[in-house]
Amino acid sequence: MNQQQPKAILFDLLTGLLNSWLIWDTVIPTAERTVTDGQTWRKQYLHLAFSCGPYKPYEDLVHQAAVNVGLSQTCAAALLDRYDEIGDNPWPEVPEVLARLQAKGYKLGVVTNISHELGLRTVRNVEGLVRERTGVKEFAFDAVVTAEEAGYYKPEQKPYRDGLRKLGVGAEEALFVAGSPSDITGATRVGMRVVWNNHIGLARRDNALPLKEGKSLDEALEDFLH
Repeated sequence: MNQQQPKAILFDLLTGLLNSWLIWDTVIPTAERTVTDGQTWRKQYLHLAFSCGPYKPYEDLVHQAAVNVGLSQTCAAALLDRYDEIGDNPWPEVPEVLARLQAKGYKLGVVTNISHELGLRTVRNVEGLVRERTGVKEFAFDAVVTAEEAGYYKPEQKPYRDGLRKLGVGAEEALFVAGSPSDITGATRVGMRVVWNNHIGLARRDNALPLKEGKSLDEALEDFLH
């Protein structure tokens, strides 16, 4: 690899690789859909996670976000009960892109804002789908960092730094694939280059800009796939 190419690529899991937005709508019963929608509920969860400082249990924040937007605790319980469905729902291009990146020799890692148990389960689901859909039988991420393990949620620096440490690379040797504007800010502050897989068209925030923004993972990583 030349000097411009990173040695490692770290990913946001729940938006960078997965379409996790859909299930937040799906678990809201019909009777409560006049109250709010899944995107509003999830954005409230993100606000709580981004502002909480030291780690608080992911499951507690999901429940608190539901209460804050007027939903019943049944919704939060249903989301957590069906969490494996998130890992089964990558963006369509993801398995092929991950297999191609591994074949090119990049170290691959995940930094995710969920509990350790849910994070590992979800990552294993993604790895299984990559193997199943691409035929790359040995595919696995080289590192996984959860907010619970790091003791903080992104965009605090520690989760990103833990990912770099596990991969054995410096920030200048790594690329981060953001799933949200906060990830762009957080990973940039650590010193990583950042691209943004903005599948759902979130608005930009702050002054941090990605190297590239794409509406799919292959578009965001176009310069690193060839």
